[in-house]
Amino acid sequence: QVQLVESGGGLVQAGGSLRLSCAASGRTVSHLNMGWFRQAPGKEREFVARISWSGGATDYADSVKGRFTIARDNAKNTVSLQMNSLKPEDTAVYYCAAYSFFRGDYKSPTEYDYWGQGTQVTVSS
Repeated sequence: QVQLVESGGGLVQAGGSLRLSCAASGRTVSHLNMGWFRQAPGKEREFVARISWSGGATDYADSVKGRFTIARDNAKNTVSLQMNSLKPEDTAVYYCAAYSFFRGDYKSPTEYDYWGQGTQVTVSS
């Protein structure tokens, strides 16, 4: 089993920055591909970013490209999401997720085997 715990959420003004962290524990997490998703009230959970197990490949949703950066530290079993130039539409619960084997669509929540409990990010205008 893998446990994922997010931290770093909060309230920030538009244009500000936040850094989310995800601490992983359990089985060998360094071989897991990691991602961040978000879910706003009344909306479906959506893909934000993902990083391969080695850190060599990253992908972002078009809505966050150029503003958010995903990174990982396998020695510390952590994944981070640096969020800059935040907008009110970034307001959501942000979830850390992980998968072992690629099944075809890393942008789909169904690709991921493990999930954190989520952390709230609120961006005021």
